Amino acid sequence: MIFGIHQQNTLDQFAEYRKSAVKSALLADGHMGVVCPVGSVWAHPTKISLNGIGPDAACGNCAVKLNIHADELLADQEGTFRENKLLNDMADKIAKTIKFGMGATMHGKGPSDDELFDSEAWKLFPKEYKDSLRDTARQQIGSCGSGNHYCDVFVGTDGFLWIGNHFGSRGYGYNLAKHFMSLGQGNGWGGKHQEIETLLDIRTTIGQDYWELLMLAGDYAYAGREWVVKTVADMFGATITDTVHNHHNFSWFEIHDGQELIVTRKGATPAFPDQRGFVGGSMGDNAVILRGAELDDDTVQKDALFSTVHGAGRVMSRTEAMGKIDRKTGKLKINKETGEVSKPGKVTQIMLDEWMINADVILRGSGIDEAPNVYRRLPDVLAEQGQTIVIEETLKPIIVVMAGADEKDHYTIV
Repeated sequence: MIFGIHQQNTLDQFAEYRKSAVKSALLADGHMGVVCPVGSVWAHPTKISLNGIGPDAACGNCAVKLNIHADELLADQEGTFRENKLLNDMADKIAKTIKFGMGATMHGKGPSDDELFDSEAWKLFPKEYKDSLRDTARQQIGSCGSGNHYCDVFVGTDGFLWIGNHFGSRGYGYNLAKHFMSLGQGNGWGGKHQEIETLLDIRTTIGQDYWELLMLAGDYAYAGREWVVKTVADMFGATITDTVHNHHNFSWFEIHDGQELIVTRKGATPAFPDQRGFVGGSMGDNAVILRGAELDDDTVQKDALFSTVHGAGRVMSRTEAMGKIDRKTGKLKINKETGEVSKPGKVTQIMLDEWMINADVILRGSGIDEAPNVYRRLPDVLAEQGQTIVIEETLKPIIVVMAGADEKDHYTIV
């Protein structure tokens, strides 16, 4: 099943990868990824799709509602949100407290004492990797990475504040993917791997070990995201009154048409009837709290494998947005023969700044490769999912905090 309109390279990638799946879906926010599209769903009777989970296992979204109303908070403040001193101070505090960027660590300030670090699953890693991976995971838990990972403050339709974030299992997920891609291709622990379709059979020892470590990645990501929203709620002196939390790079055992299947969602939100999800737009667009619809005829939901979008979906790559970057200088690459820029970008800093001013959003960090210009509009994407979902709440961003343009994160899926 295909929802929405897609570029041909996305459709070609979906058509190729679906050959090994018994059921599949391409959602309205889909775009070309590494080996298989982001915004897709895959079902196999006994196999786990490593490409479908990718190097950011358990990436997902968490949103919490606070008991603070925007009018109450800003009663003595004047001007737009962007001009508001209290909100600007809060944006600075979030950016200083929550770490973003490649290899970012919380230096033990995150939930590094969580019981997940005592899990027996860590013993599934060889001794030469286990302690190092666990130590790094302890240091990184609660950090957000970069790319399109964020920590935002929103105002709901009823005026109450929400906090939302988006990130996954950080370096743990990266190493999990690296090692098991190698194992799945017969190259052993620590070996090199190719970016080709790699499936693990759950009936094998390797498949069972990966599954158990994937569940640990899920616990890790949940603990990190919940620590971040709780930390920001405490900055506001607020109480959390509602929580919506979900993975969108993960696998589940599910029953579809009477058959138990391993369902892998790559950039896709589970949306069974009444199941809630938090879906963000771009930094300059609204986000939503949604739920799966209850339909008398659920054929289209079955075709979607009871899944929906996880965001607005990119319409241009990072290179298209920024231009071709010289890795040595970090600046636009220059053609030595002509002296001209090899490949200029389609988005400028001025374009990003103007969008954020018009959207009345305080921005800390980010680069033009994450500008709203490179994304679809979320209302259009949601409309293309038809009647499969119900929008419960629309959230307007007032603070967006992300990694800066020079903070690249090799743990982030693109």
